[in-house]
Amino acid sequence: MATHAAVSEQEAADRLALRELVDAYAHCADRRDAAGQMALFTQDTRFAVHMDSRSPEPTQDLRGRDSLAPVFDALNAYEATTHFNGQSTVVLDGDTATGETYCLAHHVRTEDGLRTLMIAAIRYLDTFARQDDGRWLFAERRLLVDWTETRPSNP
Repeated sequence: MATHAAVSEQEAADRLALRELVDAYAHCADRRDAAGQMALFTQDTRFAVHMDSRSPEPTQDLRGRDSLAPVFDALNAYEATTHFNGQSTVVLDGDTATGETYCLAHHVRTEDGLRTLMIAAIRYLDTFARQDDGRWLFAERRLLVDWTETRPSNP
């Protein structure tokens, strides 16, 4: 059994705020709230998508909050999505932090009368920044797709 070191109230509050930020991203994605999703990022953010996590070169490499709209709007191609966040780690360093979060993202689509479910195993590698008002935002988010599976789905 692992033992855990005591943490300060501030560290506990920061860890909770960072988990809430990660979960807010998934919530906004599943609600198709692109504006809300974009608001979770710093103005000068970087968002890199690696459709193959083994590739060092991103499929998409976006800079700045305003560049994120088309990526988040792309979720509108699906009838429904569910992003289920799993384990995560975070390392705090003053007003910055880094972390990794695992996610199983479920995407439902109907094309030519065939309904499918695509599941993507995703890891997010994040750099976080605390703002002057105390809020944490994503300064950089790297989305790495480890694998996908697509199968027929019942209505």
